[in-house]
Amino acid sequence: MIFYFSGTGNSLWVAKKLAELQDERILSIAELMKEKRGSFSFTLKQDEMLGFVFPIYAWAPPKIVLEFINDFVITNSNDYYTFAVCTCGDHAGQAMNVLSSHLQKQKIKLNSGFSVFMPNNYIIHYDLDSKELENKKLEQAKQRVDDISNLLTKRTEDIFDCYSGSFPWFRTQIFNPYFNKFCLGTKKFHVKNNCISCGLCERICPTKNIQLKNNIPTWGKNCTKCMACIHRCPVQAIQYGDKTEKRGQYFNPNI
Repeated sequence: MIFYFSGTGNSLWVAKKLAELQDERILSIAELMKEKRGSFSFTLKQDEMLGFVFPIYAWAPPKIVLEFINDFVITNSNDYYTFAVCTCGDHAGQAMNVLSSHLQKQKIKLNSGFSVFMPNNYIIHYDLDSKELENKKLEQAKQRVDDISNLLTKRTEDIFDCYSGSFPWFRTQIFNPYFNKFCLGTKKFHVKNNCISCGLCERICPTKNIQLKNNIPTWGKNCTKCMACIHRCPVQAIQYGDKTEKRGQYFNPNI
């Protein structure tokens, strides 16, 4: 059983590939959170693994992923194998440490963790990777996921192959809490006059934070900064601040 969260398709692609290779089922954390009714309780089949796939947001798992795990229960005994895979443009920081500590509170041991390089898409601060680099990362990711799958098949224990990058403690323990407290605001989201009121942004928002009012998207206060609304707008009408308009859109082309 693989639980995933994805804004621009990278983590969804990894989850789907691993599910195919391991003959596992996948479940969307965002969809489960939308229908939240108390705690999440699941039962694993015999020999079924427990996996989590997610992008890195400010060098840690997205807040929505941790909130999901905090209300997460596996009814089986704890003799199952648990793994995690994070997708990131470069550094993962101490993301696996953060995830592991939250899982431990639910009496779940994280047996292994991996990172997969994927195209950068956080265009609030950075432009997209060049097309050449994007294609290179996507191609290398195929082999990387195959290698991870081979280790999962062997139920490899205590392998944490994540590129933490420079200053991982500072990035995860200092900057990430700052990001979650001060950088998830939505005041800078705005819509240009070419909006066609298609409602796609409202439908795909993982936190139901976007509503069409008078046929114009409006944002609430429960944003994860997944960037799906900006990247998937068919006419590039949605922008954030004054920089994103000069930058491109990205959605994993294999989804």
